[in-house]
Amino acid sequence: MPLRKKQYYQNTLLTDQQLWVTVQIEDCQIAFSTLYDRFWSLIYTTTFSYLNDREKSEEITLDIFLNLWNRRQYLQIRSFSAYLRTCARYHVYKVLKDSKENQIAFNQYQEVTTETSVSNLVLEKMEQEDIKSSVGDVLKKLSPRCQEIFQLSRFENLSNDEIAVKLGISKRSVENQITKALKHLRIAFGTLSGTIIFLTQWFRL
Repeated sequence: MPLRKKQYYQNTLLTDQQLWVTVQIEDCQIAFSTLYDRFWSLIYTTTFSYLNDREKSEEITLDIFLNLWNRRQYLQIRSFSAYLRTCARYHVYKVLKDSKENQIAFNQYQEVTTETSVSNLVLEKMEQEDIKSSVGDVLKKLSPRCQEIFQLSRFENLSNDEIAVKLGISKRSVENQITKALKHLRIAFGTLSGTIIFLTQWFRL
């Protein structure tokens, strides 16, 4: 890319949205680099404020921008600062959730996000997608029959009577398998409040 064009994007008065459109339409790495220069410190400082870990904060910052580039054809971003700050908080959530050593920090993070109302629709959607993926992994550890019954009940919304007729088994057998699956999910996810709230719709017979 010619130096003149690089200087143009770096010194331009183009808005974040205009730069992003350029990235999407032209696969322009220089426009993307300009966005990186504008926002890397926002992601890093947001992440570091929770983790107090320079290496992990740098890693998260790079991961977020790499994901932006890889998904540039599909992402519709209205506010870069809001979107990237949310991405940073979501990565913090995952790091703290997955680290037993950081359980206290995770609890404090949840309290802070609740008190300051930083959780928004984007964060909730990201969290739910992560939970759905985790639920799928947990269910794979159950027997094929148990998985099938849970799938029919919670994902296809069949009644217990309908499942019993469909599979040629008793209603009691259906209820037992659903109870087994729900118990397995409760044990797997423990006391993670966000996960339990998301799964509440399933905790019924």
